[in-house]
Amino acid sequence: MRWNLEFSNNKSVVSIVVIMMLVVASSVLSGCGNNGASGNGQNQVSASEGQKKSQEIIKLNLADISSNPVFRVAASKGIFAKHGIEAELVTFATPAEGINALFIKQVDIAWGADFPILNAVSKGEYSIVASTGDATDKEAADWKLFVRDDIQSAEDLKGKKLSFLRGTFLPYLWDEYLGEHGVEVADTELIGQGALDEAYVAIKKGEIDAVWTFGAVMREKFSAIEGVHQLTDMSQTKVRLGSDIVVPNDLIKNHPDTVTQFLQAIEESAAYIKENHNEVADLLYKEVKQPKEATLKDLEVNNWEIGFTQRSIESLKSQKQYMVDNGIIQQDFELAEKINLDFLRKVVPDRITYQP
Repeated sequence: MRWNLEFSNNKSVVSIVVIMMLVVASSVLSGCGNNGASGNGQNQVSASEGQKKSQEIIKLNLADISSNPVFRVAASKGIFAKHGIEAELVTFATPAEGINALFIKQVDIAWGADFPILNAVSKGEYSIVASTGDATDKEAADWKLFVRDDIQSAEDLKGKKLSFLRGTFLPYLWDEYLGEHGVEVADTELIGQGALDEAYVAIKKGEIDAVWTFGAVMREKFSAIEGVHQLTDMSQTKVRLGSDIVVPNDLIKNHPDTVTQFLQAIEESAAYIKENHNEVADLLYKEVKQPKEATLKDLEVNNWEIGFTQRSIESLKSQKQYMVDNGIIQQDFELAEKINLDFLRKVVPDRITYQP
């Protein structure tokens, strides 16, 4: 009996050992099965999803103006988020003010006309990474010159008070326009102002005599002022307005992928706007109360198709020379060293025709 009992106990032990071995073998086979499944992409998909979930999200403060739809669409439609960007829109009266905000690190990326962009890159470590338009005649025609009714020609501006928005290209435009008609800027008085709303009040009160405006909303406002009329538009001058995106070199160094992702988001937003004018007009009315009709008119003119062409560089060169000649840029610099198109080449290489 004692022998039988021992055998029975031993038999139980053996059974337990066998079961444990089967469990281990099953686990090993299961693991092997998973490794084998990597060939059909199951593990790759899981890894991809994990990588996507752990994608670095970078917060960017973006300088903007209320009438620009590109950043608003990218933010409201989740396009920035899709490209790993948590965007905070910081609204200014003019793009030039937004560019100046780079200097105090209030914003991380800004856009605007060539003139304030050149001012920025001349003062610090910033790079132009794309243009946001191609300085066309159609875009130039959007800039209207409104004057008091006693002014019927450019020659009549002699001795008058002319408005310009501080930090913008408008002194350059005044110089070119007046020079084409034999009038010296020195024979006028330039009055610096912070925004077109300020200029609107000033010309209505008779404190200034002439002002350049842009956009459907402003065109309607100035047209309605008694005793004021439109004299000409910028397309009748030699000036063509380029527009660019400027990025601090620190951002390029520390987060190069983010710069590419930002441009990808802008490209996607601009393409969306092109196909959805009515929806965009509704969005701007909802967010900034801009009349839908005005937005629809602006969208027919404004082109935010990023790229960088020979026309882009020519616009920058001509304004840079003016700024150097007039002491606006104190220290001359090599323009090519301030242009970095590496990120743009990853997004729209076919839209780069500039050759250094």
